[in-house]
Amino acid sequence: MTEEMGHNGGPELDDLTDLDPLEVISAEYGEIISEAENWLDGQKVDCESQMRAVDAINKEIKAAKKTAVDAQKAESAPLHKVWKDSIAKYKPTIDDLDKISKGLTALVGGYKKELADAKAHAEREAWKVANEARTKAEMAAQVDASNIESVREAEELKKAAIDAEKAAQAAKRSTKDVKGLRKATKYSVDDERALLHWIAKNDKPALRAFVHSWAKDNHKTCGHAEGLSVWEEKEAF
Repeated sequence: MTEEMGHNGGPELDDLTDLDPLEVISAEYGEIISEAENWLDGQKVDCESQMRAVDAINKEIKAAKKTAVDAQKAESAPLHKVWKDSIAKYKPTIDDLDKISKGLTALVGGYKKELADAKAHAEREAWKVANEARTKAEMAAQVDASNIESVREAEELKKAAIDAEKAAQAAKRSTKDVKGLRKATKYSVDDERALLHWIAKNDKPALRAFVHSWAKDNHKTCGHAEGLSVWEEKEAF
């Protein structure tokens, strides 16, 4: 840590106008930045003279930051305007197309859900029939081979089981014919108090995060809240 102050400004340059703004900042404030870094060795200030020296350095560092921020704004402003103009240009068309698309989706949504439910029901019934046919075929296959009628009946049941399996597979494929549906998980809070108690018991980190977030947002207006302490003190800036 040192108390010696260097002069503001880097190498003498005849003309900085042709340099990149970052190069200008480096040339003008490079020395003071290096001096600031020398102070930042982890050893805290413990006397008034050191405090004044650090404050003086910090004043120039803040000036360097302002110069960088101003340069950044000047450089990005035209690009930001182009971006904003492009957003504004396309927004009405995109918004209108989005409204039309959502309207069309709502127009067929109810029927699609009914159709999908009907096809799913048909698939379940088809598999039920296929499973029953397979069970009958398996039982019939155990008959005495010397009984020709039983053998013929077993073959018919086997063919029926195969046909039922094919029908079930076709029903399964049919459920995929309804496009534009997706699985969505829904929820509802039926008892806020009960849910809050459950979270307090089973997800303490989430509750703790909420409490601290709430305190951060509301401590000025709800300083009287139970479990919350609010006070004022001086701090460096």
